[in-house]
Parts: sequence; C-alpha cells; structure tokens
Amino acid sequence: MARRGPGRRRLLRAVVIGLAAVVLLTGAGLTALYVKLDGNLSQVDIDSALGPDRPRDTPGGSMDILVLGSDSRAGTNGDFGGPDAQDGARSDTAMIVHVNEAHDAATVVSIPRDTLVDRPRCERGDGSTEPAADRSMFNEAYTVGGPACTVKTVESMTGLRMDHYLEVDFDGFARLVDTLGGVEITTTQAIDDEDSHLELPAGTHTLDGRESLALVRTRKAVGDGSDLSRIELQQSFLRALADQAGGVGLTSPKRLYDLADAATSAVTTDSGIGSVRELADLAGTLEGIGPDAMQMVTLPVGTDPADPNRVTPLAEQAGQVWRALRRDEPVPASAVEGSVSEENGDRSVVTEG
Repeated sequence: MARRGPGRRRLLRAVVIGLAAVVLLTGAGLTALYVKLDGNLSQVDIDSALGPDRPRDTPGGSMDILVLGSDSRAGTNGDFGGPDAQDGARSDTAMIVHVNEAHDAATVVSIPRDTLVDRPRCERGDGSTEPAADRSMFNEAYTVGGPACTVKTVESMTGLRMDHYLEVDFDGFARLVDTLGGVEITTTQAIDDEDSHLELPAGTHTLDGRESLALVRTRKAVGDGSDLSRIELQQSFLRALADQAGGVGLTSPKRLYDLADAATSAVTTDSGIGSVRELADLAGTLEGIGPDAMQMVTLPVGTDPADPNRVTPLAEQAGQVWRALRRDEPVPASAVEGSVSEENGDRSVVTEG
C-alpha cells in the first residue's frame, strides 16, 4: 500500500483504538466493579451457533475480529434513518480487524453495507432456516440471523475464521456520548441531511448522543453520497471519540465508572471475550500497535452494473485482500487498484475538534 501522511496514520491508529474505546474506559481503579460491569455485557456463543462447518483457524497467534455497529431502528432510533428506517436491525458498520501473529501490526478492512454478496443459508431467531441468497446486501445478513449469520457470511466471503465478535449498539453508543459530555468535532463543510435530520454549519461543534447518531448515519449529504463516503465520516468521528474518551483519566472515579457502565451496556461479544478483563486485554493489544504498523483498507468494490445504488466486490482484488490476511501478510497495493473506494480517496468532512 502507498505510504500515508502523518495525519492519515494517526487516523488509522485512532480507528483501531476507537473500536476498543468502549473497553479502554474500564481500566485501573474499577477492579472491584468488574462483576457489575461484566453483567452489562451481552454475549453470543458463535461457536455453538455455527458448529464445526467453518474455515480452519489460521495457525499461529494471528487474530481476526469482526466488529459491527448494529443499526436497530426500533422505537426512537427510527428517527435517524430515512424512508427505510423501520426495516429492523442491520449491521450499519462492519470491519474485520486482523492482528498479525506477532501482535505488532494490524489490518482493518471495512465492508460497505451496500455490498452485494452471496449469503449462505442461515438460521433465524425463531429456529427456522433462511435459504441461501445470491446478490444479497451484506447488512441484510444481520437482519436475517443476527450475529451468527453475519459471521457466517463474512467467513464464506473471506475464507477466514473469525476468532472474535464485537458489536456496539447505536442506542448505547448515544448514551456513551452523552455520559462523556459530548464529542467535539470540526466540519469542513455544512451538513444538511433530511434523512438523519442533522443540520450543521461548517465549523466546530460539540455533539450530544442524538446528534452523534445522526452524524454517523449521514450519507447523502457528505462526499459523493455513497456508503464509502459515510465510512470515511464514521472513521473520523471514531477518532474524535477515542481521543476524548482516552483523556478522561482517573481524576473523577464516579465519571469514569459512569462511562464504563455506559460503554459495557452498549457491547455484545462472543463468549470468548465476554468479560471486562478479556476485553481490556484485547484493547491493550490494539493500543500497543503503532501507527506505522496499521493498514486501513476498504473492500475493493465497483458499482453494480444492474443497480447504481449497490456495489459488488472486485473478484481479483478482493481475493488479494483475503489471501493476504489468510497468509498473515499486508494487503498489496494492487488490491485497491480500480476500486471505487480508492478513487473516492480520503474526503472526510470531519476533522479534529
């Protein structure tokens, strides 16, 4: 991959740390409260749900984590989504975090939710079976069968076995932002999105939880209006959230506990990392990876010929991405050549506050 400038490298580090920000808040000084915080966490037994018919685990100490932002539009959450806001829960944000065997480098692959994929057969929540489907939107796997179906779809796409699963619920995300006292961002252009109901002039703003939800769901009002532009916006917001959450420290144990309580209430994990201690260990691994050892990639995609509102993986380039991760190697620069995501570049409208 081409070498990024210092600002871009800091963003890559912040994105990875942002994925674990909800557990970094449960650090020193809260040991006596671990039992209470552990009780906040929701768990999914992915291994039992999927059984033995899965890709072989990569040998060595490398680790693959599927990170989702779940987009439940039930109740008041439906206010933020536009005409399809009541369609039910979907995976609004999806990233595969691959940590290498030495745990000193990582690759993060973002999957646009509008990507058309071949979804495998999945079990629904009521125990019925949903047949496999071709050309299914990636985020519909979550609607069909929740975390287990999403993991199964990702493993089918990539040939990688997911070692862990981490999901952040957007409703809990809003509570976290409010407990933090808001998140300060700077917009380089005005945002006026009738679907998310967000209106922000260019400049510096402190967003509360509701406004933050609207921001991370904003799509048509930023960049080229695609899901790829929204991914850039979400990454920049995660950076701001991680920076401000990381600065809380231990000056106010009560505030730190409130943040940890909100954070753990927003998280669902696989049973393998279903405790605060295990999540803190994972966060420590991610935090210890330096900015020059991180690679951020969006799945190479092209506009779908039959539907300009959808994208499809570029078979050859996507294959290079997944092979690199299976071999525990960096993704080669050739993997993003000709991809819509690479052509869009870094056009985020949000910078540090």
